[in-house]
Amino acid sequence: MLHSVQVAPVRSTQDGHVHCPVRHVLSYIGNKWAILILGELFQGNRRTNEFLAALPGISTKTLTARLRELERCGLLTRTVFPEVPPRVEYALTEKGREIQPIIAALSQVGEHWLGQ
Repeated sequence: MLHSVQVAPVRSTQDGHVHCPVRHVLSYIGNKWAILILGELFQGNRRTNEFLAALPGISTKTLTARLRELERCGLLTRTVFPEVPPRVEYALTEKGREIQPIIAALSQVGEHWLGQ
């Protein structure tokens, strides 16, 4: 069932900057790996090797870059445990959890389309 969705209008500020809410959110999650990484974190905290196992095709370099971006955006936290060797674990922040309904909706549409 399709629902009517209103998209917030693009707004310009006095200094000429353009604000588009959709573009703003996509600047955080607008690539394949970011969405899939967040999807993994909805299942619980993850370590680097768990992401690599769950996301075939992602390189360690790309994973590290995406994790750093998501951390900079405030969507996840990185905790280093003082062990030998060091253990690093990633977890969603409250801001990161706000994305869950969006990804759930994408998953639902994907399931529907795959079934067609």
